[in-house]
Amino acid sequence: MKKYFIAVLAFSFLGLIATAQTQTTPQTADQIFSNAVQQAKQQHKKVLIMFHASWCIWCKRMDASINDPSCKKYFDDNFVIEHITVMEHADKVSLDNPGGQEMLEKYGGGDEGIPFWLILDENGNLIANSKLKSGSTSEEEGHNIGCPSTELEVNYFVGLLKKHTSLSAADEKAVHDRFRRNEVKGG
Repeated sequence: MKKYFIAVLAFSFLGLIATAQTQTTPQTADQIFSNAVQQAKQQHKKVLIMFHASWCIWCKRMDASINDPSCKKYFDDNFVIEHITVMEHADKVSLDNPGGQEMLEKYGGGDEGIPFWLILDENGNLIANSKLKSGSTSEEEGHNIGCPSTELEVNYFVGLLKKHTSLSAADEKAVHDRFRRNEVKGG
């Protein structure tokens, strides 16, 4: 009986540990941001932070585009890529990174929808965000391009990449063509 009691007690204890590990609080947005900048500084890369949620189809398309074999090497060579989870629905709100919504608002994406991304230099200085800037029509300027898909959005995104990284002609074409598939074929 004593062995049985010890076995049950040990099993229960292990179950509590497993439960505690699966219910851990996600990293804070500040921790993710700081770790990404530190890694970028060490690797002499830019930082790409994407605000996303598990339910967001365009967030998934953005990830699929970045991780597509046609352009993955380019993104891996030039960016430390991190995600900050925001705007989760009630049953998954525990996935939100603490401070994520506040960071999203700080960088101008509070009312923009997701994905909303930031490009930072290796010191953590903002280079660009996903709001369409100059070169667009007045009615489009300032809107969140999220996962670029239209010709205008993709050209803007590729222009940012070209301006701030080493983007070869082959990589430029690969990124352009992959992101355009998000509109043409639905990702």
